[in-house]
Amino acid sequence: MEVWLSMVKDVGFPAVVTFFLLHRIESKLDELIQSVRLLPADQETGRTGEVIKKQA
Repeated sequence: MEVWLSMVKDVGFPAVVTFFLLHRIESKLDELIQSVRLLPADQETGRTGEVIKKQA
């Protein structure tokens, strides 16, 4: 908790909130990037609208 408070003092509340939100949505952004990269291949094969399952 002290780390967050010192960050708020050093860089400000909006910056800390931005970093926190970016950290939380990082995995969703990775999935979105993967989907966009696979889109041209899916369009060539006609596999549109399928859900990409997470690789374990």
